[in-house]
Amino acid sequence: MEATKIIIQLIGGLGLFLYGMNLMGDGLENSAGDKLKNILEKVTSNPVSAVLVGAIVTAVIQSSSATTVMVVGFVNAGLMNLTQAAGIIMGANIGTTITAQLVAFNLDAVAPIFVGVGTVIVLSAKGKKRKEFGNIILGFGILFMGMGLMSDSMKPLTNSPQFTNIIVAIGDNWILGMLAGLALTAVLQSSSATTGILIALTATGHINVGIAIPVLFGCNIGTCITAMLASIGTNKTAHKAALIHLFFNTLGAFIFIPFRGQLAGIVQYIVPGTDPESVKRQIANVHTIFNISNTILLLPLTKYLIYVVNKIIPGHDEIDKKGPKFIENRLLQTPVIAAGQVIKETIRMANIARKNLEMAVEAFKTNDNTLVEKVYENEKTINILEESITEYLIKLSKCDLSEKERSIVGATYHVINDIERIGDHAENVADLTTEKIVKNVRYSDQALKEIDNMFKYTLTSVNIAIESYETRDPKKADSIFAVEVRVDTLEREYRDNHIKRLNNGECNAYAGTLFIDLLSNFERISDHAENIAGSVIENN
Repeated sequence: MEATKIIIQLIGGLGLFLYGMNLMGDGLENSAGDKLKNILEKVTSNPVSAVLVGAIVTAVIQSSSATTVMVVGFVNAGLMNLTQAAGIIMGANIGTTITAQLVAFNLDAVAPIFVGVGTVIVLSAKGKKRKEFGNIILGFGILFMGMGLMSDSMKPLTNSPQFTNIIVAIGDNWILGMLAGLALTAVLQSSSATTGILIALTATGHINVGIAIPVLFGCNIGTCITAMLASIGTNKTAHKAALIHLFFNTLGAFIFIPFRGQLAGIVQYIVPGTDPESVKRQIANVHTIFNISNTILLLPLTKYLIYVVNKIIPGHDEIDKKGPKFIENRLLQTPVIAAGQVIKETIRMANIARKNLEMAVEAFKTNDNTLVEKVYENEKTINILEESITEYLIKLSKCDLSEKERSIVGATYHVINDIERIGDHAENVADLTTEKIVKNVRYSDQALKEIDNMFKYTLTSVNIAIESYETRDPKKADSIFAVEVRVDTLEREYRDNHIKRLNNGECNAYAGTLFIDLLSNFERISDHAENIAGSVIENN
């Protein structure tokens, strides 16, 4: 019965620990929002900056596995090279030690206060930001209640000879210790959870830092399983990123195993003592020191790690230019990042539609069939992106997003529809160009000037729409209304002018129909651009 009670308490404590960590991480992630996206966008080929980004992002989202899966997603989408990925992965190992440092504090006695305060804030909060703040406090409290429950579940093992024998066996054999850490982390899919259990075991009085070090090394290897699983179904480069993670963690563990005595001596010098509280801090410190030292040691060797994985998985991937470039299903594990990526993909789609409009008008003016074919080819890309972004938005809408992100995601459904319609009208202009070429239609200088002027204002409205959507600038978006009024006025004016030219015999009826259709397409494009700008104003 005693064993059953221990197992039940351990499972319950572990569940609370993982839930609290997840709740706190989600709260921090949603609170960081744009800042987290901005941090990731600053990743360069500078390995040190990549390490810092990996450490900061992991400290915020409270999961090195989530960061690594996100990196695999970025690499799979072609948005990050292996050098950048390696740096972030190394930084993630440092960032995850923050969790170990947190749980090493003996706060389970005051954890109920955090739970109580957090619950009150969450239940009474009207604003999303206040609610996220409540989730951070609530998650913090639940995490420590879970730690307390795990520690309490371990105390009966103090007098268990069987448990003592197991600990002695692990202490005498570092291979068993590494295997135990690896297996437990692979099953739980969280090195923080394994570290939490290890810290909870200090309550028995049988665990010292010397026994804990091989287990921690095993944890570092076991956490690679998540990234390896996430790389299933990805391209070669993403597989390489997951393999770099495995090599980095495994190599680090085996490099430092011979120096585990020195590591133990360092942390025992920093925090002397053999009581459970001292051992907790020693375990947390050795976890941090090992990961920082491993990164310092192996970061300069990144190019050799990349060389090795390139030999194991030779070849490069061809990125599909027609398909999505920025969105990737693995990024949905971090909804704030995924929301930023879907906006980037939408802007990319908008830029393609704008380019199509420019090419279609140029083709109309110069009778260039080559440009017409390019317009048709780009239109296929626009249609693929519309479908892909819509599917991604549906998945993203089911994730936990901040109020601001959710409103932007909701508006993007309409934005991509308007962009697709702009693309359709650009294709219509290409169709009119084909008819113009086949029928050998000619226009007067005045008609061509009117086309140029109408196009200038139409393109201005599209530029305002894209720029305001990208920058979320309502003032910029507001400036579109004056341009739209001008487009509507010119459409009526130029339609009347052309009817007069028709009546005066300056052009034939067929040419007149094409001209009026062209004006109509310009006017409709401006309308859709106005809709996009309007969504920016509504969601700010």
